[in-house]
Amino acid sequence: MTVGLSHYLRQAWLKPGRDMLQSRMIQWRASEAVTEVEKPLRLDRARALGYKAKKGFFVVRVRVRRGGRQRSRHTHGRKSRKQHVMKILKMNYQWIAELRAAAKYNNLIVLNSYLLAKDGKHAFYEVILVDPQRPEIKNDSTMQWICDPQHMSRVQRGLTSAGKKSRGLRVKGPNRKVRPSVRAWERQGK
Repeated sequence: MTVGLSHYLRQAWLKPGRDMLQSRMIQWRASEAVTEVEKPLRLDRARALGYKAKKGFFVVRVRVRRGGRQRSRHTHGRKSRKQHVMKILKMNYQWIAELRAAAKYNNLIVLNSYLLAKDGKHAFYEVILVDPQRPEIKNDSTMQWICDPQHMSRVQRGLTSAGKKSRGLRVKGPNRKVRPSVRAWERQGK
């Protein structure tokens, strides 16, 4: 059985070696938090998620700080509800990375994203963005669905794969009430 390039790329990214990522992560940490890249580093994963090497597709690398989020401290008065130092976001890092990419490139729509690497301090994601105004996208039979107005701001509404996972829509069983939304059922969804 013959296998193609995608198979070998997938095998290489199953257990990436230290020499493969260490020098890259040094450069990623020094660069900006949201950086546009020329082409995806994990080509097999990007292609599986809908990326095509044509006009209208953009790939952005996003750096997200790992760990708990710090809450700003109050300065006046005793306010017990503000004494908590840690802020619970109830969102996964991948969804946060997609939101940050969408905020910087607000004329593009987030298609999907995937993990590149993570160290003790940061997690790095590549986010695939699509320009719905390009004629190449409008005429593409597999991608023209994203040009509909209902798909605008889909990442803010948690409709990407990472957003749906973070909202708990893939959980099976009677444990958690997550539909119609996380905020339903007296905010006990999450």
